[in-house]
Amino acid sequence: MTRASDTQGPARDRTRDGAVLSKEGLPGWLDPVVRAVETVRPTQLSRFLPPADGAGRQSAVLILFGDGKREGEGAEEPGRGPELLLMERAGSLRSHPGQPAFPGGALDPEDGDPLGDGPLRAALREAEEETGLDPAGVQLFGVLPKLYIPVSGFVVTPVLAWWREPTPVGVVDPAETARVFTVPVADLTDPANRVTTIHPSGHRGPAFLVESALVWGFTAGIIDRLLHFAGWERPWDRDKQVPLDWRA
Repeated sequence: MTRASDTQGPARDRTRDGAVLSKEGLPGWLDPVVRAVETVRPTQLSRFLPPADGAGRQSAVLILFGDGKREGEGAEEPGRGPELLLMERAGSLRSHPGQPAFPGGALDPEDGDPLGDGPLRAALREAEEETGLDPAGVQLFGVLPKLYIPVSGFVVTPVLAWWREPTPVGVVDPAETARVFTVPVADLTDPANRVTTIHPSGHRGPAFLVESALVWGFTAGIIDRLLHFAGWERPWDRDKQVPLDWRA
């Protein structure tokens, strides 16, 4: 199988003040994602882009792909296949309470330059704090353009990674995280699990009914675009709707 590092030039192709993004040794099934990350434009991801005046709180999320294998599984038991790590935010949080999301949060001063390796460090730090994963087993391989979440004022850098050496994950602080779970990519691409959410404000957006959760909003938008530009999207019924209430 072709490896992403075989088709994308040098394995270590970009540095951000010492933080390295590496494609070396990535599994072949991630090739389409690597290509999408390298070519996608901000307007192809969202109509909500960072304010031109620099306003907004800098933050980062970790989009972590794993192969779905569990400890003790052999080659004859491949698990659930490629998957994404998600968490459900605690219902008591001020921003986006109760929503499934990628691990992540605002940059701290010690993370470094928001225009340098700060988002990379923040994505790993927040993921460790929220899910307990070991950053040593995570390989960062790409960064998507910065996007904006108007309702909370966050400027978000999506950082993509490969879970090279999976470690146990779970809720670290119940005040921040309600649960931690993984979702097979096959479930995300299954048309039966895809819906359109309708907010009382009139906003429509893609969503996923997976793992007893409704994944919507910013997180669902990113997943939707990644599936599309990676060529993994399957035709689905966009008229299948799920209404949201004003608290969403």
